[in-house]
Formats: sequence, structure tokens, C-alpha cells
Amino acid sequence: MTFDNKIRVLIVDDSAVVRQTLSSILETDPEIEIMGTANDPYIAAKKIQNEVPDVITLDVEMPRMDGITFLRKIMTQHPIPVVIISSLTEEGSQTAIKALEYGAVEVIAKPRMDTRQFIEDSKIRLCEAVKAAAAAKLRKATPTSHMKVEPKLSADAVISKAPVETSMIKTTETVIAVGASTGGTEALRVFLEAMPIDCPGIVIVQHMPENFTRSFANRLNELCKISVKEAENGDSVLRGHALIAPGNKHTLLKRSGAKYYVEVKDGPLVNRHRPSVDVLFRSTARYAGSNAIGIIMTGMGDDGAKGLLEMKEAGAKTAAQDEETCVVYGMPKEAVKLGAADKVLPLEQLAQFAVKPF
Repeated sequence: MTFDNKIRVLIVDDSAVVRQTLSSILETDPEIEIMGTANDPYIAAKKIQNEVPDVITLDVEMPRMDGITFLRKIMTQHPIPVVIISSLTEEGSQTAIKALEYGAVEVIAKPRMDTRQFIEDSKIRLCEAVKAAAAAKLRKATPTSHMKVEPKLSADAVISKAPVETSMIKTTETVIAVGASTGGTEALRVFLEAMPIDCPGIVIVQHMPENFTRSFANRLNELCKISVKEAENGDSVLRGHALIAPGNKHTLLKRSGAKYYVEVKDGPLVNRHRPSVDVLFRSTARYAGSNAIGIIMTGMGDDGAKGLLEMKEAGAKTAAQDEETCVVYGMPKEAVKLGAADKVLPLEQLAQFAVKPF
């Protein structure tokens, strides 16, 4: 970064309106500075020759060269943290999943101008994504922000904290609850590919935009021995199955008798995210208690740290991914600071912990 510690961003998008919108949003954060804009990858490449940005925001569909091809060239020739900003067509979401495999740090939704709330939510997500990307590249903590943003809500905004349900405290089934953010797409692939076909049911929150989670789940379903799908309201949590919270919806674990299922619902941003890991973890603490395993993975910020502590206090076994294998050691670090993790483990050992906690 520059001497004033600002994150210098290059915006690459063929739409002048989008370039202006992204510039205006990012400039509201005092930690971020717009280094420049480019309407296609060729112009962007010339700018990078003269000055290297800390982060690039990149559209997928552009003239002369598409964003995915440009991303691959960047990562093989001069790696720079890239945030993919894309519209949410099903075809586009498949492409964005491929972008993550090629090395993009984050994928977020292109802001729409139709509602004030969407613009506010987009501002929070975009600025956080750029900061996460800068931290992933530099491996340094991001300076404290003085930007005025919407209040940072806790899980109380969606589900109140309550004692663990006392009916049928012990069941024969275990539930694995997992939370991840920046770098989590690759971490979850490693984790789920290692899962045996008869593993306990898994519920996952990965910070990711609406529609992208379905493509992500479908991709994991092709790669893994277990079944993986985007969660739908009322889905049962079954052995050998993983449910991924849909983007822009909170996902909670619930129980009816000995049966676990998920509730998918709207609600405010919690820890500036929807879905929120804290919401999932709190509901798991309440309805699964000591029948649960909680795992927090790579990610920016602190979403999930308090929820993991609530799970531990309810009798669950808990683990956090270690710093060395994290893309961004934010969420796990905060959980460890709270004493929420029984174990701090490298990514490759988390699946074994989830199946056999000790």
C-alpha cells in the first residue's frame, strides 16, 4: 500500500455507469483510494505497468478480453488480489465460481440502483470485500475504519440467545456447523472432499452473494463423495449430506423431536453479512447443544466468533482453522481470542476433527 496506508483500487468494467458507481461507493471509505478505472483489460494492463494497485475489481463480461482470461493472466504473471463484481445470472454465477478456482479472492454482486437498502448493503459488502482482498495479499491487519456505516448488528437481530433446548438433549445424530468467508470456497472444497459418505449432516454458511451459492453447491456436489446442495427452507439435515446457506438469506438449524432441519429466512445483516455465521452457530447451540461440532474457517472480520463460543458453552466440540492455512486469519483469530475453539488445526485436519472430534 502507499505511505498513507490507503488501499489503492483499480476498477475494470466496460460500463461507465458501473465504474462511476463503484468509485463513488468505495470512496466513502477513508481507507480506500481509487487508483484508476479501465473499460477493458487491455487498458487495465497498461495502467498496471505504470502503477500496481493493491486490489483490482473486475467485471466478467467485457469487450476484447473477458474478465476470466484477464484474471488468469494476472495470476500467472503478476498476482494481484482480485474481487470479481458480476451480475447474478445463472451463467454468470457459474463463471464466477470458475474465477474463484483461478484465484479471485472474493465474488460479490454488482450493485443495483433500485432500492436504498440494497445500495447500503452493497456499500458495506464492497468495501469489506476490498479490505479482505488487500489483507489476503499483504497478510497484514487492515487499519481500523472511521467510515460511518449502518450499525453492526449481532445475531440478536435474527434469533435471541436462549438456553439449550432441554427436550431430547442427547440424540444419536451429530450435526456439523461450518462458517467461512474470504478464501472459504477453496477451504470448503478441501474439507468436504475429505468427508466420508456416512459423515454427520453438515450445514454451512459461506459469505457469498445470492445465486452464486447454488452454483457453488452444485460444483461441490460434482467433486465430493457426499451430497451437497443449496439449502431450502425445511430441508432435513441428513448423514452424508451438506447444506449450504443461500446467498442473501439467513439459515438456522432447527429440531423437531430427533430430526434436524434448516430454516431459511430473511432478516437484517448480522455482522454485516446475510447469511451470517453467528446466526447459524447460535441456532445450532440452542437446538443441537452437545450433539454439534462447530468449525470456523478462513475469513475477514469476526462473524461466527461469538456464535462458536455459544456452541462451546452449550457442550459442542469446536475448532478453528489455523493462521498458516487461512487466506485471511480474521474470523478464526477472533474465535481463538474468545476461547471459543477447543482446537486450532490446519485445514487438512478439520474434516477428521469433524468426524472424530477427539
